[in-house]
Amino acid sequence: MLYVHDIWVNWFEGEENGYNVCQFHEWRKDDAIELLDQIPVVHVEEGLYDYIENNMQDIPKQLLESVYQRAYLKKHHKRIPLDYAFVVTDGEHALVVDTLGYEIPVRKSRLIPRQERLVLDLVKQKTPMSFSFKRPRRGKEHHLLSLEPVYMVGLTRKERQLKHLLMLMIDQLNQSQRIDELRYWLTEWKPEWYEQLHDMMFEEGFELLLNEVKVGWNDKHEELCEKMAKGQPFFERLWEMEQKKKNVLKG
Repeated sequence: MLYVHDIWVNWFEGEENGYNVCQFHEWRKDDAIELLDQIPVVHVEEGLYDYIENNMQDIPKQLLESVYQRAYLKKHHKRIPLDYAFVVTDGEHALVVDTLGYEIPVRKSRLIPRQERLVLDLVKQKTPMSFSFKRPRRGKEHHLLSLEPVYMVGLTRKERQLKHLLMLMIDQLNQSQRIDELRYWLTEWKPEWYEQLHDMMFEEGFELLLNEVKVGWNDKHEELCEKMAKGQPFFERLWEMEQKKKNVLKG
């Protein structure tokens, strides 16, 4: 078993999409960063790496058994064993995983660049281990609150967070089925649509709005997000929190 030592981790909990597990240059001062004294490295095939990075499904039991209590958290000068924590790599990328005792990748973290290079060097010229696992029959299903990577990759952490907030509010709009409210936001997005919206049914208008706003991110998206959040305490608080946060670490 290969190991790395003194590894900094920034856990993102419950993230089924790898694009939400932030790279080091997007870590923030108020993130809960921990130091792992020791953690095993598991070299796997590309398919399993992608499965762990972009799902919240069961990790192969054979893999979990091989890393059981081989990782240690360093806290207050004590070494605390972690049941199922490991670095998984396909030889090109690396991800730190902690199941919190379950069989799914509950927490995920990227590595800082220097430590990622160390992991990739460790497995260079080595053959990946093979584990059997159940792939989703139809592939991963994406939806409004879990957008396809093509709509998120390339955005900054703040942009991804605000885009998710916008999708939450658009989902709420869909739940309400209020055609007057939908027309209002469609007009806010594109005032030139005003005339044609009067005869539009809710389903058609909703698809039109969703297909427009899920592509990219710019000042227009941010303006719509701010306007939709205004007057809704929960969403407004999320908006304000994201405006205050800044990335403070440099990769």
